[in-house]
Amino acid sequence: MDFQLLISNLTNPTLLFFLLGVFAVRVKSDLEIPASSAKFISLYLLFSIGFKGGQELIHSPLTEEIIWSCIAGVIVASIIPLYTFFILKRKLSVSDAGAVAAAYGSVSAVTFITASTVLEAQGMSFGGHMVAVMALMEAPAIIVGVMLISLYDHDANTKVSVRDVLHHSLTNGSVLMIMGSLIVGMISDEKAAMGIKPFTTDIFKGFLAIFLLEMGMITGNKIGAFRQYGWLAVVGGILMPLVNGIAVAFLAHAFIADPANRFMFAVLAASASYIAVPAAMRLAVPKADPGLYIPMALGVTFPFNIAVGMPIYLWIAQL
Repeated sequence: MDFQLLISNLTNPTLLFFLLGVFAVRVKSDLEIPASSAKFISLYLLFSIGFKGGQELIHSPLTEEIIWSCIAGVIVASIIPLYTFFILKRKLSVSDAGAVAAAYGSVSAVTFITASTVLEAQGMSFGGHMVAVMALMEAPAIIVGVMLISLYDHDANTKVSVRDVLHHSLTNGSVLMIMGSLIVGMISDEKAAMGIKPFTTDIFKGFLAIFLLEMGMITGNKIGAFRQYGWLAVVGGILMPLVNGIAVAFLAHAFIADPANRFMFAVLAASASYIAVPAAMRLAVPKADPGLYIPMALGVTFPFNIAVGMPIYLWIAQL
């Protein structure tokens, strides 16, 4: 494993700003990012990565690798919540196990975006189709999670149809923005697209740092509710991404030739959703405790992936 990359990730401004946000909340600072600004920044990040991915995708031929990557993305996003649910159901309620399983089967766009900056630092680039793979992996895990809860928790308030859940998953703001931006990027004139390149590229990392500062503050606010779950949540938040990321990094060698694409696919499998899944669970399973699955994904898995996981996944992807 590249320990220089590990040190680089530990001193990455994005991780440091995330930790600064946690620290600010714990010392009861009045530091605050307006909700409207935070929402704009999150939409900007999704817009930027989606648009750039669409531009890259339209200039890439439709290969067997792209097709298999999309199929594998849906399969992985469906399998991860299945095994995760049955493991967690032994220690957690059915609703909480289903919500956590959905979160870890789905993906984190911000983790994906952060991984792209890791590749950039290594002088590597990934294919634009990986943005499409990310978008395809959002909904399946949510649907599987809700269906598992419906099957195993007869007292849960899950009287929401699969059609409603699917509609909510696909029209969720983050999913719609990244898919819409991907399509716009694909159909946009190349010369006209160059005109907004300074907006989509040059200021990207700065906005990402501010966004992660706000994510750190959200995490800091939820730590109190998270403590009641003890070491189970912390260990699970580390082991699940590690197992998923390593397994997919190895398996991806079978159908993905580019190490950068293998790395991004592993990161998607290792990431956990803390935007799309909470929004869907609030609708379908309000009984599930957001004080568990959001801090697990955002406060444990996200920083673990940035600091430790990504160097491991990249090392395996480059074997």
